[in-house]
Amino acid sequence: MSKPKSVDGVIRQKNKQKILTAAKQEFVTFGFKGASIKRIAERAGLPRANIHYYFENKEDLYQQLLNEILTLWNSSYDTLNSEHSAKESLTDYIRAKVMYSKDDPDASRIFASEIIHGAPQLQSYLSDEFKQWVLTKVAVIQGWIDDGQLNAVNPYHLLFLIWGATQHYADFNVQVTSAMDKEQLTEQDFEEVVASLTTIILTGCGIAIP
Repeated sequence: MSKPKSVDGVIRQKNKQKILTAAKQEFVTFGFKGASIKRIAERAGLPRANIHYYFENKEDLYQQLLNEILTLWNSSYDTLNSEHSAKESLTDYIRAKVMYSKDDPDASRIFASEIIHGAPQLQSYLSDEFKQWVLTKVAVIQGWIDDGQLNAVNPYHLLFLIWGATQHYADFNVQVTSAMDKEQLTEQDFEEVVASLTTIILTGCGIAIP
């Protein structure tokens, strides 16, 4: 007797997520070129044939992993909108980005590696969807500037500063922990990162911090 389709669907979704999680670990360790479908299957605890059931090849798997990372970044961690004040939005955005570096550093490292290598898999995204997303955020920041909520900073460079500062704690974690003489950063360390970056960035934009 066959299982209900809903059960099969849940199993497929769980298997696909297992594969994506294993692939994330593999791509972080070996990069795209060095990654192995065989090792990904072993990491996921699934037969290699299962990988090819869900993904055409390594490139398709890598592309879908990147898409999942970007979808999350542009939705769950997107608090920059004109519905809230500059102070509230930027404070929330900095916290969200720092905590993402804490909770899922591998995703940030995979994205950074892709960009460092010329973004071969993301050219279409960068020239279309990403560019449109950035333009909407630049417009929001410029609106805050025009409204007198921020100093007349360049909106692009403000975004770049936040991305670089927050993702540093994922992409360069080894450097950070070495400099701070720690084996790993604690929850309290990340709270201090949030507090420090929020103060530095907001005061630099002319927003008073109590």
